[in-house]
Amino acid sequence: MDYFGIASILIVLSALFGYINVRFLKLPITIGLMLITIVFTLVAVVIGQVDDTILQTEREFISNINFETLLLDIMLSFLLFAGALHTNFEQLKIQRWPILVFATIGVMTSTLLVGAIMYPLLISMGFNVSFIHCLLFGALISPTDPIAVLGILKKVGAPKKLETKIVGESLFNDGVGVVVFLTIYAIAKKPNAAIEFSEIATLFIQEVGGGILLGGLLGWVAYRLMKSIDNYEVEVIITLAAVMGGTLLAHQLHLSAPLAMVTAGLIVGNDTIRETSMSEVTEAYVDKFWELIDVLLNTILFVMIGMEMLVLTMDLNYVYAGLIAIPVILACRYISLFIPVKLFAKRLDFVPKTTVIMTWGGLRGGISIALALSLTSEMSKDLFLVITYLVVIVSIVGQGLTVGPVIKGITKKYSN
Repeated sequence: MDYFGIASILIVLSALFGYINVRFLKLPITIGLMLITIVFTLVAVVIGQVDDTILQTEREFISNINFETLLLDIMLSFLLFAGALHTNFEQLKIQRWPILVFATIGVMTSTLLVGAIMYPLLISMGFNVSFIHCLLFGALISPTDPIAVLGILKKVGAPKKLETKIVGESLFNDGVGVVVFLTIYAIAKKPNAAIEFSEIATLFIQEVGGGILLGGLLGWVAYRLMKSIDNYEVEVIITLAAVMGGTLLAHQLHLSAPLAMVTAGLIVGNDTIRETSMSEVTEAYVDKFWELIDVLLNTILFVMIGMEMLVLTMDLNYVYAGLIAIPVILACRYISLFIPVKLFAKRLDFVPKTTVIMTWGGLRGGISIALALSLTSEMSKDLFLVITYLVVIVSIVGQGLTVGPVIKGITKKYSN
């Protein structure tokens, strides 16, 4: 099937499932679409016991999609730019230090903890895994997903400073998490090769620092171009060019495209920049355009996540390992957040039980699945893919449906 055919089917399914969700289920779009797609896939599996025509068609369709490349190399840049564009820059500046610590030290701490705990657990269950591969799993499961969490937080009306921390951390820890994953991946692929610490540090600094600098440059160029004209059509195209051209350039220069797009989006979306570079008409069109891109790609992404269950190797022992991993990952996230919150507690006004809320509100999503799909068979891909999928499903459905009541309950309790 060609690219147009794949895109057409994905958009038709997204529209159909989106309609069912809005008309009948009325769930947050990420949760509703994924649940409907999973039910659709399970129905196809059941019908497949009698007539496997639908099941084989769906399997063939999903096998034609390179989920890892589509999400990490293409969709992620658009989604992160759109998310950053609508993030409160002034609030982000106030909360910059805890967000920076959450997104860097927090991710690395969580990676080490998950790897260190899952390794003996999996060994005790009879799985032949190595410690470095468990660290890889820790790296791919530690970043939280802004794509999944952003819409839910806005819907439940979370306090602004709390929303800024969760969204800001999610935007940046995606980029950092991918870099940490790629660094450990490079080590895991050469287990017997001598890899210097300086090589690892250079790769990390190049990807992270270079990505942020490139994003700053892209944002500044877009701002200067938009400031010099007043034409909403061209200005919308300039923002699109910044994302597409910037992503291509980041890949060529081996820099972090996700971090570049977050930085560029924050600059273009900054209220001060908006006031000096966009008319009210342009601002409205830019916002609506990127909201539409955000919703469209979100619907496609979560339809694909629902369909990805067809590529899983359904071994019951893998499922048990996934169920054990869920509380481990939540505990590791809590610990990785606890220290930074305590560190900044006196300097910044934190919402009560911030660590609990951020632990429960840190949803995992498509990025974790995409990274798990990039593992090789020697890295226990089948095992870690099933574990990752279960963690993502429970995270989006279980945590996603309950994070609102948790936030409301805690804020109500401590406001009285």
